Amino acid sequence: MPKKSELAPASARGPQSARGPQVDRVLGIDWSGRVDAAGQRRHIWAGCWTRHPDGRTSVTLTSGRTREETSAWLIHLAQETPRMVVGFDFCFSFPAWFVRGEHGVADAPAFWQLVAERGHAERWLTQSHLDPRFWGRPHKRPPEFSGDNLHRMLRATDIDCKLLAHIPEAERRARVKGITPKSVFQIGGSGSVGTASLRGFATLLRLREAGFRVWPFDRPALSAKLPKPLVVEMYTRLNTGAVHKSNPAARAAYLLRKRREDPAYAALSRTVLERARAGEDAFDALISTMVMAARQAAFATLPRPRDPLHPIEGWTWSPEIRSPEIRSPEI
Repeated sequence: MPKKSELAPASARGPQSARGPQVDRVLGIDWSGRVDAAGQRRHIWAGCWTRHPDGRTSVTLTSGRTREETSAWLIHLAQETPRMVVGFDFCFSFPAWFVRGEHGVADAPAFWQLVAERGHAERWLTQSHLDPRFWGRPHKRPPEFSGDNLHRMLRATDIDCKLLAHIPEAERRARVKGITPKSVFQIGGSGSVGTASLRGFATLLRLREAGFRVWPFDRPALSAKLPKPLVVEMYTRLNTGAVHKSNPAARAAYLLRKRREDPAYAALSRTVLERARAGEDAFDALISTMVMAARQAAFATLPRPRDPLHPIEGWTWSPEIRSPEIRSPEI
């Protein structure tokens, strides 16, 4: 069963904005690609910011769910609060040359379906020796993704949001500070995201079938007459910024600074703060939730990314996305 968490004080007030519809719930999910249920329950953490009918807000931080249980829980929460935004920290797709060029599907949702129907996820994860492009366990990154070919293992959004390619090199070194590009083809080793992504596609399928909109493949419908919950891909390092997250003292110092600077953090319960200090997964989930909650009004009008490959490759939501360049109308 999920661990219980105390609510923030009744006087706590969440972020308010005159723009966009009122969002009633925001969740930041720190995901896990672990194959065992015990590992999933230990490493999947969910931060949950909720606006209650009386206007009071609360924040919880819980673990104890498998991927399947997390999906079922989110569907249940959406029935209570359909104006809900969920952020997952895994890649929602692969590079276009792999999705469309090799597998012949039109977009990412069709790719999720293909992966599920043909059992590709577990085959790529457990028999990576048959396709060395899936690297990190046991072999290193292949020549196909090295040197001048490094870009082939990345989606356009990975380059845009994580490499910060348009920033001059001197500035980039100063600003990224540990924000390094991760490839969905990496399924082992430090920072690997591929395992969690491949085992996350089934969750995206299930949520979409339950009525969730998945951006940028679907238009947001938070302000429609019959609102639909929204799912976005996030990258926790863009939310936390520069911090040595694996160091308990660094996490504690980060949270202490936030409590001094931000009333929303000052209102967090002792239980929530203790859990965030105690582990990196919980820390990432909490910070991502707080960042998303502070920008909740912008989710209703998220833009269609400019890159023409976004229906195939997806796009990472960033705290820097403020207002749409191309408005996505409600349906």
